[in-house]
Amino acid sequence: MKKAAIISVGNELLNGNTVDTNSNWLQKRLLSVSIPVVYSCSVVDETDEIKNAVEYVLGKADIVLITGGLGPTDDDLTRQAIAEFLNTELEYHPDIYEKIVQFFAAINRPLAENNKIQAYLPKGTSEIPNALGTAAGILYQDSTKLIAAFPGVPSEMQQMFDLYVYPKLADLNKDSFIVIKKIKCIGAGESVIAEMLGDMMVRGRNPLINCTVDHGIITLHIVAQSNEKKVAEQAAADDLQKIQTILGSLIYSCNDQSLAEVVGQMLSEKKQTVAVAESCTGGLIAKMLTDIPGSSKYFTYGWVTYSNDAKMTQLDVDKKLLERFGAVSSEAASAMALGAMKKSSADYAIAVTGIAGPGGGSEKKPVGLVYIAVASSKGVKTERFLFGPRNRDFIRLRTSQVALNLLRLNLCD
Repeated sequence: MKKAAIISVGNELLNGNTVDTNSNWLQKRLLSVSIPVVYSCSVVDETDEIKNAVEYVLGKADIVLITGGLGPTDDDLTRQAIAEFLNTELEYHPDIYEKIVQFFAAINRPLAENNKIQAYLPKGTSEIPNALGTAAGILYQDSTKLIAAFPGVPSEMQQMFDLYVYPKLADLNKDSFIVIKKIKCIGAGESVIAEMLGDMMVRGRNPLINCTVDHGIITLHIVAQSNEKKVAEQAAADDLQKIQTILGSLIYSCNDQSLAEVVGQMLSEKKQTVAVAESCTGGLIAKMLTDIPGSSKYFTYGWVTYSNDAKMTQLDVDKKLLERFGAVSSEAASAMALGAMKKSSADYAIAVTGIAGPGGGSEKKPVGLVYIAVASSKGVKTERFLFGPRNRDFIRLRTSQVALNLLRLNLCD
């Protein structure tokens, strides 16, 4: 099975000014032809650094894809680095230069002298045509390795890759298959899930089970490899079924859906509605729900009641309750949910109240303390959570995800 590495060239990628989206895009395209990326890195605009990166990654991979560094300025040094790696010189291509001349004529702009460098390729390599710009790509291939370099502009790189390199890679790897299944979970930590799955998460196993974590969302990737597509598909399907049996209601999606999408689908299928009353999340739960197209079928009302006065006037929360227990309490969350359900006539209501920080916490009620309530015709269920000490954005997002999951579990019941 062929393996790939990606090198992203550019100082801007390393000083925080530009996010490298090219690598992510290439990783997905490579997996579609069952070529895993085993290494990815960013390097500065220096010939030696680029050359050294190519030498290093070829010890790990058969295919090297490089983005960036093919422009006309002095800091665009990818072509020179590839030439040094191949121990060759740059060779002028009049036909490439003519394309550059025609490109500038078509947009009615003057052609600068330094654009001529873009007509040079390392000797022994070939052009990857660029219909959208002036930076021709570079392709080198021998019996054991393939190196392809593209400009860093995403639209140019993507078209060039799909038209000229993707077919080559698909042919090179036509006898290897990778099938990936994705499972999304919430309600248990990474270590708990790993313990539940046991030997299924042993390294070197096929299928391989990878795990990533993001604000309480555990994503399991089942990666099955075989030289027969049906064998890989069956192995992935078998593991998917096993994991579903083991994890049960911890799983909320096997189709890469968000929690909001899953909850919205369940509400639509049941022809039921939801309202939200938010304090510490500031409307984030309502945003997540209404980000989904068609959410008007099931989302009715949303309140952001930060102050006690808002809780009392908008949701009919009793003043004495707030004075006795405080705004951040199980009692307040329950009253908010019941008030929202009554005011909206929705089938369900979610309410959250907590301390998102960074200030406002105390020994009894620290930053990260959150109460989440879900009200329905069966009554109201309220749970206490401690998500801190974390930053404000983390606590708000984690609260919103958990609140949606509690609604999902109520819908399952």
